[in-house]
Parts: sequence; C-alpha cells; structure tokens
Amino acid sequence: MSELKVYAIPNCNTVKKALDWLKAKKVAYEFHDYKKLGITSALLTDWCKQLGWEALVNKKGATWRQLPPEVQAKITTQKAAIGLMIEKTSIIKRPLITLNDKVILLGFEETEYKKALK
Repeated sequence: MSELKVYAIPNCNTVKKALDWLKAKKVAYEFHDYKKLGITSALLTDWCKQLGWEALVNKKGATWRQLPPEVQAKITTQKAAIGLMIEKTSIIKRPLITLNDKVILLGFEETEYKKALK
C-alpha cells in the first residue's frame, strides 16, 4: 500500500487549500505537523537531494521577510538552509507531499495535484 504524507503546518492558508482538495478527492494521507513534530536533518537532506535546497526555503513568506538581512545573506548553502529550516520550520515551503518517501508535490497548484494524484 502506498503511503502519502503531507508535511506542513495546519494554520497555513495554502496548506488548508491542499488539505481541502485531498479531502474532497478522498485521498488518504498522514499529516506531519512541523510545529509539533519538528523535522530532521536527514529528512531535509533527502528532500534537498530531490529538489534542491533553494526550492524548500520559502523566500516569499513572512518568516523569511522577518529575518534580519544579515541572516538572509548567510543562507547560501544547503548546510545553512537546513540549519535554518530546523530552527524555523515555518520557512519550509508547504505543503510538501511525499509518496513512499519521494517528494511528489511542493506547494499547492490544483493542476499539479490532479496530475500527481490520479
């Protein structure tokens, strides 16, 4: 049986849209709440290998914008990005969805969800 996991924080509007879509389509999933459960360096490293660290750091969100410019300037490597994502999980672009541990979706675009979750 395939295992779909949604990694996110529940109070994010984009996440709510994605979860509503999954529910409407009766797609079963496990929810991983970054705020309650955190995230491991090993998992972030794996996602970085799959997507690149730049895709995972949400530079459009409030968490990034609230960082001092000198902190933002230091995020130039995977190692620095992973450290930041562990410290401030809300900076991870969300939702991130895996199927059997492979990242299949990042963010929410209905057309992409329709393609990936036929």
